[in-house]
Amino acid sequence: MSTLEQTAKQLVADHKGLLAADESIETAGRRLASIGLESTEETRRQYRNIFFTAPGVEEGLSGVIMFEETMKQSADDGTPFVEILQQKGIIPGIKVDAGTKDLEGFPGEKITEGLDTLPDRLKGFFEAGARFAKWRSVITIGDGIPTDFCIEANARIMARYAALAQEAGIVPIVEPEVLINGDHNLATSEAVTTRVLRATFEQLHAHHVDVTGIILKSSMAISGNACVIQATPEEIAEATIRMFETTVPHEVPGIVFLSGGQGAVQATVNLNAINKASRGSWKISFSYARALQGPSLEIWKGKPENVPAAQKEFLKRLRANVKANAGTYSSEDET
Repeated sequence: MSTLEQTAKQLVADHKGLLAADESIETAGRRLASIGLESTEETRRQYRNIFFTAPGVEEGLSGVIMFEETMKQSADDGTPFVEILQQKGIIPGIKVDAGTKDLEGFPGEKITEGLDTLPDRLKGFFEAGARFAKWRSVITIGDGIPTDFCIEANARIMARYAALAQEAGIVPIVEPEVLINGDHNLATSEAVTTRVLRATFEQLHAHHVDVTGIILKSSMAISGNACVIQATPEEIAEATIRMFETTVPHEVPGIVFLSGGQGAVQATVNLNAINKASRGSWKISFSYARALQGPSLEIWKGKPENVPAAQKEFLKRLRANVKANAGTYSSEDET
C-alpha cells in the first residue's frame, strides 16, 4: 500500500470525518461579521482555536483542512496549530486553490485559479506538515448552465492539481461543488452532479492520477434551496448513491460531503440517510465547515468566557455526525 493510499484511508477511517476550517480571509470575515466581530488575524486565530483545542476532538476528527494563514498560527498557549493536531493524531491538511473568477465568455460560470504557483506551494506545505490538500471548483445550475465547456475546463484543472499534489506526496481532495443555490429539483441536481463527477474522473484518469490515493469531496444530490418541492432525506440518499455508483471508481478510498448551504441538523440528517442507504462501496463521511462550526460561532460571540460552551456545542455536532457516518443518528442526539 502506498503512503498516499494509507493516508487517504486514515482520513475516512472508523467513522471519523474532516473539519473544513479553510475559509478564506474574506469568508472568515463574513462569519465573524455575523456575530458583530471585526475580522483581524487575531480574531480569526481565536475562532480556529475554539475547534482545534476542544477536548476530545480527536475522537471524531481524522483531519482538518486549514487556510494558509491558519497553518502558521498557534493556540492560546503558543503551541502551533499544526503541532496540536499532530499530537492528537489528526492529519493536517491545506486548501491550495486561489479561489474562483468569472469564466470569460460564459456568463454565470466560474473557473478556479491557483495552478501557476502550485508546485512550489505544495512543497512548502508538505514541509510545514500538511499531508493532504483540497481544491474546489464551483458549478452553478441555472438557465442553460452549467455548460459542457465549464465542466470540462474545471475538471482538467482539478486533475492537474491532483497530479501535482500526489507528486509532492500529498493526498488530493478533489471537490467539484455543485451549488445548492437555485430552484432546480432533485432530478436536475442528480443529473448535473453526475455530469460533473463523470468529467472529473475521466480527467483524473487522463492525467494518470492514482485514485487509490485521493478523496472525493462531493455535493449531495439535493433540491435547490429555492425549489418548491424539497426532497426527503431518503430520496436524497437514493439519488446520491445512484450518481456515485455510475461515476466513482470503487478504488477511491472514500467520499466526504460538503454541507453546501444546508443547515447543521439538515446536513447530519441527510448524511445519516445516505450511510443507511449505502451499499458499502466506499467509506462515506463528512467534511463540513458551517455545519460543524456555525452553532458554536453563535455561542462564542468573540467572548473568552463563552469558549467552553462553544466547544461543547461543537463536540455535540461532531458526535452527531460521527453517528450519521454509522447510520445510527436519531433526533435524540440533538437533545
